[in-house]
Amino acid sequence: MPEAKKGDRVKVHYTGKLDDGSVFDTSADRQPLEFTIGDGAVIPGFERAVIGMQPGESTETTVDAGDAYGARSQELVTEVRREQLPPDLEVAVGQQLQVGMADGQTAIVLVTDVTESGIVIDANHPLAGMDLTFAIELVEIV
Repeated sequence: MPEAKKGDRVKVHYTGKLDDGSVFDTSADRQPLEFTIGDGAVIPGFERAVIGMQPGESTETTVDAGDAYGARSQELVTEVRREQLPPDLEVAVGQQLQVGMADGQTAIVLVTDVTESGIVIDANHPLAGMDLTFAIELVEIV
């Protein structure tokens, strides 16, 4: 039976958990995740876990933060003054905002604090700085 290798298009079912056991994502009630190994569509540690698997095989792997979404960066946490915000914008802690970047791209940020003088936004990925555990089943090599 063939083993998954770089360049293969694969379909996998997975469940991702945090250190406390809570599930942050799963394909259990959806179609399997389909991606090409080596194209960077999934985090590096997840991709490495699939390499060498055969269809029907399952594995569980823990991916450290560096091979997942990286370390949290304090440089991605910024205070924005009220006068820099649209006057009709109402924000609350936990709200996500889409912001324009200097390079013309957009980013999703999380509002982490609201004060009289402004807001604090965090552009880190929500899973940055966390080790992640995945249960993975290789469904098919396409």
